[in-house]
Amino acid sequence: MKKLFAILLTLAMIATMSVSFAETDLEYVQGKGKLVVGITDFEPMDYKDENGEWIGFDADLARAFAASLGLDVEFMEIEWDNKILELNGRTIDCVWNGMTLTDEVLAAMECSNPYANNAQVVILPADKAESYPDVESLKDLSFAVEAGSAGEAVVTELGYKTVAVTSQAATLMEVAAQTSDAAVIDSLMAAAMIGEGTGYANLVYTLGLNSEEYGVGFRKDSELAAKLNEFLVAAYEDGSLMEIAEKYGVQAAMIEQVKE
Repeated sequence: MKKLFAILLTLAMIATMSVSFAETDLEYVQGKGKLVVGITDFEPMDYKDENGEWIGFDADLARAFAASLGLDVEFMEIEWDNKILELNGRTIDCVWNGMTLTDEVLAAMECSNPYANNAQVVILPADKAESYPDVESLKDLSFAVEAGSAGEAVVTELGYKTVAVTSQAATLMEVAAQTSDAAVIDSLMAAAMIGEGTGYANLVYTLGLNSEEYGVGFRKDSELAAKLNEFLVAAYEDGSLMEIAEKYGVQAAMIEQVKE
């Protein structure tokens, strides 16, 4: 009897696993009733308002996309270096945080079409910026970079010294505290967070090190990427995408969305 019970239990487990494996990614999030979005503190894309609510261009757009699918949205702050593990482990359902479409990201995730242009830029104390007019002049500096970011990849490729921290916001703290000489972050973040009228009025961004594009990453083979592409086209055509972009001052970075 015990042996028969064990066999039946095994068969039941196999049947359950088969159903689970047959479930599509869209069916999975619909079953939960929510889309869990992996983010970091990254103004103007994802950041908290005075009430502790996540806002920003990406946050608002993610809410609108989730609503279009009849889903709630939940934002989960992650360590950027662990984004692929978090995604594949189903802790989150997508990475939507001003994510550069690098070769690594494209290989590991099912990505949306690009929706915004960006670049990696050098951040320096305002009183020292004139001493570093070109990339070669930066070679002896230590750069604060977000672990696992496009900024870290660019500085590493140059062969310069890096100090890896948990977020792009933390790189600015490093430079302001003079524990790192410089930082490399996304240009969209630099425009929002440093200079006159910000908390980092003594910092400036100078040299651009590359050009790149942002996209949203889902689990490999997820049909949610295609759903998002359709949503982005519709939002671009009806003006709602640009309306959100203008709210956060990133309209100049937007990429036209067209049907494939």
